[in-house]
Amino acid sequence: MQNETDQPRVVVIGGGTGLPVLLRGLKNYPIDITAIVTVADDGGSSGRIRDEMDIPAPGDIRNVLAALSDVEPLVEKMFQHRFASKNELAGHSLGNLLLAAMTSITGDFVHAVQEMSKVLNVRGKVLPAANQSVVLHAEMADGTIVSGESKIPFSGKKIKRVFLSPEKIKPLRETIQAIKQADLIVIGPGSLYTSILPNLLVPGIGEAVCQSKAKKVYICNLMTQAGETQDYTASDHIQAIYSHMNCSFIDCILVNNQEIPQNVQDRYKEEFAKPVVFDVESLEKLGVKIVQGQIFNFEGNSIRHDTKKVARMLYQMLLNEIKESKHS
Repeated sequence: MQNETDQPRVVVIGGGTGLPVLLRGLKNYPIDITAIVTVADDGGSSGRIRDEMDIPAPGDIRNVLAALSDVEPLVEKMFQHRFASKNELAGHSLGNLLLAAMTSITGDFVHAVQEMSKVLNVRGKVLPAANQSVVLHAEMADGTIVSGESKIPFSGKKIKRVFLSPEKIKPLRETIQAIKQADLIVIGPGSLYTSILPNLLVPGIGEAVCQSKAKKVYICNLMTQAGETQDYTASDHIQAIYSHMNCSFIDCILVNNQEIPQNVQDRYKEEFAKPVVFDVESLEKLGVKIVQGQIFNFEGNSIRHDTKKVARMLYQMLLNEIKESKHS
């Protein structure tokens, strides 16, 4: 967990499956990474541990630790192992249990994450968005409220806004510090309402991102998501973030410009998902620079961001940013 002060500082904000994919590529560059990770998950093993121990949900943190770890593949596999037995362990992942155990030992979730980072030889810093159990709620277009991150996408209604409880949630001092010192802030990829916004809604984090002088890049999702972003264009994603934040702060959006194969689109149709359209005019009206490329690859039947390509593009942006700031 070295912190090379002479290395450019990159803060990545998100959660879900998108964040670890990105970090696997970024960790290979000479940069100082801080990952700020959502803890609003309430489903599966993560949710059970959160409810039983009243600690932040460990699942997304576990995935990020694994992605940034520099250990033998077998150790990472063990950390990510999910028990398939039919007893109390059923469905639990070993990494979640280790984080819960370390929280009991140290008395503090953030401390537990720091200790696990040492054990896993993590490249960079992993910080939970909050050091307490938080619940994500969504107000739907019809005024009804749905509570719980895992329930929101299945309500069958259009989301108007999301918000967190309890009302008093404190961000970590290190998180705000990392955002202030960043040379580049990367938001996404990930579920808009359930992985990205829960971080930005933690009091202090959204404000710090808005005020930061760093270049801010939004990595647009490849596909829309049923129950969250059905029929959303790229600019709709940004508008949704802005309407929650009361400030416009994204400098640049990274979008895929390559046709997704028809057989893949057909499979996603079953999930009521389709490729996100990047609407150039609307994005330009928002004052956002568009960076485009063929940035996907396949993981089994699923389409994912190409970790190597995206990391290379971000690193290039970072170098350009540093060069420009030296000349200005």
